[in-house]
Amino acid sequence: MERYSLIIRNVLHYGAKANHNIVNKQTISLILFACMLGLYPAFAQEKEKEQKVEKVTALFRDQSILPIKLSYSNKEMKRNTNDSTYLLSHLYFQDEEKWDSIPVKIRARGNYRRAHCYFPPIKVKIKKDDAKGTIFKGNKELKVVLPCVQASNTQDNIVKEYMAYKIYEEISPYSFKTRMADIEFIELKGNKTKVHNIKGFFIEDIDRVAARQNARKMKRVVHPLEQDDEASAQNDFFQYMIGNTDYSTAYQHNQKLLFTTENTTVPLPYDFDMAGLVDASYAVVSQVQGEVLEIEDVTQRLYRGFERDEAVFQKVRKDYLEKKARIFEVVDGLESQFENAKEFQITRDFLEDFFKVLADDTKFNNEIIRKARSK
Repeated sequence: MERYSLIIRNVLHYGAKANHNIVNKQTISLILFACMLGLYPAFAQEKEKEQKVEKVTALFRDQSILPIKLSYSNKEMKRNTNDSTYLLSHLYFQDEEKWDSIPVKIRARGNYRRAHCYFPPIKVKIKKDDAKGTIFKGNKELKVVLPCVQASNTQDNIVKEYMAYKIYEEISPYSFKTRMADIEFIELKGNKTKVHNIKGFFIEDIDRVAARQNARKMKRVVHPLEQDDEASAQNDFFQYMIGNTDYSTAYQHNQKLLFTTENTTVPLPYDFDMAGLVDASYAVVSQVQGEVLEIEDVTQRLYRGFERDEAVFQKVRKDYLEKKARIFEVVDGLESQFENAKEFQITRDFLEDFFKVLADDTKFNNEIIRKARSK
């Protein structure tokens, strides 16, 4: 853009000195018009960039930890809510050191955690008019991830799962935005209440991801081998990195799909509590569709991606290695959120082991290329 601005300034400068006859005026006009045509793509790119920024709502543009308060009956939440039945409640939040609230509808989500955890993760619905004028504007639906139980190690598990989302943001633009929250949960127990102070985080709705990338969400099943090769391999490398086998793009288990403007299908991963990176006390090696895997513990890695042209594997490998520094910036930036320093170091070492595999030709060939599935 600076180059075109300089041209315009020169044209105006020399045009002012020239005899202002008809020819000079027409020439200057044509040159200015040509310059503006040249400037248009740059202006368009800037505008597109601004629009993409705007598609990240205020809630997720700010990455400071958000203090919130929730109040409901945990028992009623687990027993009486489903995909269509919600509880009425209020979400209290601190914005610019002032507390405010909005009415919300909430329900439990996540089959495994709903059945096995004291605090099930929840889904929040917000009316457009209620969100207006607040940091929740533009968010009709949100997920809130909560710790499984009230214990120090599960608080760190929340940070580790949040870390997984943040890492994937560095890997792919097709990723969910998240924000950490300090939660005061006032549990209603009949005529009594019990206060829990826990960590959690918000996850934006898939509609926001789709809008940001000018894509659309898909409901139909698309086999991984029919998805975009590079995007699919990026996802599989990521799942291997965090030690997660609890996913399936073929069955859309802990995966959503987006159809892009390039007419490709890309996976959108979520729910990483069963990953070795998190190493939750309740985590078990996944058996999606009853398939028994060769590993016995979630901290053992197993590549679950499908066979691709080796050039795809090598490109994605190179991309990950180039992004290693950025990924560890994310990791190290969350160190202060851990209550147990040892847990942080274990987490960091676990990720380092992944990059050791990528950096070693023999390990990469044996652990990833040869492990790729044919069906």
